[in-house]
Amino acid sequence: MEAAPLPLWRLSRARYDRMVDAGILGEDDKVELLDGLLVAREPQGNRHAVVVVLVRSALQRAFGRRYHLREEKPVALDRMSEPEPDIAVVPGRPRDYLKGHPSKPVLIVEVAVSSLALDRARKGMLYARAGVPEYWIVNLGDELLEVYREPVRRRSWTYASVQRLKRNAIVTPLAAPRARSRVGALLP
Repeated sequence: MEAAPLPLWRLSRARYDRMVDAGILGEDDKVELLDGLLVAREPQGNRHAVVVVLVRSALQRAFGRRYHLREEKPVALDRMSEPEPDIAVVPGRPRDYLKGHPSKPVLIVEVAVSSLALDRARKGMLYARAGVPEYWIVNLGDELLEVYREPVRRRSWTYASVQRLKRNAIVTPLAAPRARSRVGALLP
């Protein structure tokens, strides 16, 4: 006998934020809101943690003071999604977001080990739907950088341009056109 699909109850971002503010969900609850569903976040092993630091350092040099880098902090994508990407590059300074999470990141970066399928499909669709112009996945399994650009709606939301860059390649963020980083600097 095949099990019937489970009925899912979707949660709005406003309701999710009220749960966080009320202390129902806290720092120890490793979840993020994706398309109305609470999804467990990937635990960080040593390699994952080191790569987040490497990416942050490279992007800090690339973007300078015009942008703020948020590490594992919420991004208000739409009324049903508030992911906590490994790195989000947002305009302005930290205090600009005292009254609400940023909603217009110029670049989002996820570091993927076991979450690669989720990061490519579900998160990629959400980021494209929200109009995030550039999305990177540091693919630790294949030791390369996946660069997604040009959000477009086909059957569902996706990115029209996808590049898979190996260690010796150079990457330039769209929002920092003068910056150049070797992909190897982002990898362990």
